[in-house]
Amino acid sequence: MSQADLKKKALDYHRLPKPGKLSVESSKPCSTQEDLSLAYTPGVAQPVLEIAKDPAKAYDYTNKGNLVAVITDGTAILGLGNLGPLAAKPVMEGKGVLFKQFAGIDVYDIEVNAETPQDFIKVVEAIAPTFGGINLEDIAAPHCFEIEQALTERLDIPVFHDDQHGTATIICAGLINSLHLQGKKLELARIVCLGAGAAGIASMRLLVAMGAKPENILMVDRQGVIHAGRSDLNVYKQLFAHTTDRRTLSDAMRGADVLVGVSGPDLVTREMVGSMADRPVIFALSNPDPEIHPDTAKSVRQDLIMATGRSDFPNQVNNVLGFPFIFRGVLDARARHVTRDMLIAAVHALAALAREPVPRDVLAAYGLEHLEFGPDYILPKPFDTRLIERIPPAVAAAWHDS
Repeated sequence: MSQADLKKKALDYHRLPKPGKLSVESSKPCSTQEDLSLAYTPGVAQPVLEIAKDPAKAYDYTNKGNLVAVITDGTAILGLGNLGPLAAKPVMEGKGVLFKQFAGIDVYDIEVNAETPQDFIKVVEAIAPTFGGINLEDIAAPHCFEIEQALTERLDIPVFHDDQHGTATIICAGLINSLHLQGKKLELARIVCLGAGAAGIASMRLLVAMGAKPENILMVDRQGVIHAGRSDLNVYKQLFAHTTDRRTLSDAMRGADVLVGVSGPDLVTREMVGSMADRPVIFALSNPDPEIHPDTAKSVRQDLIMATGRSDFPNQVNNVLGFPFIFRGVLDARARHVTRDMLIAAVHALAALAREPVPRDVLAAYGLEHLEFGPDYILPKPFDTRLIERIPPAVAAAWHDS
């Protein structure tokens, strides 16, 4: 399909037969006078009084327990940058579709025109009673860290930043399986992270929580390797500032077991791939154009396991494998926070599922005859119906255990 055809098809999809991707529908009948009197006055007064006496009753008498706010300020929309909150609305609506399609969760998308992180925090804090959970989306680093931390501390409902927690969960699940296939251990792996925004920092922090050694991780931003001698680092990057004489991406990748790219297109060269350790792993997740094209990387290293963010190559790292199912578990457990143990439980559930035989209905959904755990299949497919059976219970159990 040409770019012009794709553009027209995408615009028509969003515009026709009526604009947008979400609508609000009643979950109760309202076709008689009695229905009307129960749905609104006078019947509605009864749950009002019950909730006033006990706020937890809101979960019994309203949609709060299955309603998530997908909220953005539009400062980091996909790979398109800071285009403002209104331009982010199609993405937030799309997120709502995925929540509903994959986990049966209702969503209101909310686009906030906020000049500062403090303004954004105040808005979300003020509207939080409506929801059972908050999903932050497309907020630029480092403000996203400040916003997520402040809201987590102030609210009594879970706050989840998909660009951090969701991306980190899928990356870690894929890396666990990739390293297993390559005969390597996470605690010994030398890891390079190209990109020091929300996804990169959160992924490396989760890998460390799972056993990776901080001293084995080199993070690279636009200025090069993040090292202890730099004076331009925010507090989040400082967590990964080591004493090292490596300064460039080429330096960092020499001898590395893993490259996680969450940055921009065409930043990795053939020579860099060739300098990596035996049996390397590359996650080139810049979308739509990866840090290095899979065909180029594999022409250099036949012992490579490769993943991208694209659906037209094997091993797509797709957040839809995470956020709907993680949130389903969070809501089912009525958790107040999304803990690291819950994310790690989701990682292990995802990784384990990819090692199981693939059912026929999944193969049929993707037009495949065969699929099994190996270099070209390290993560489950999004339309695998076992995801809703495995991940939410694992996440909920982790909350109860903690």
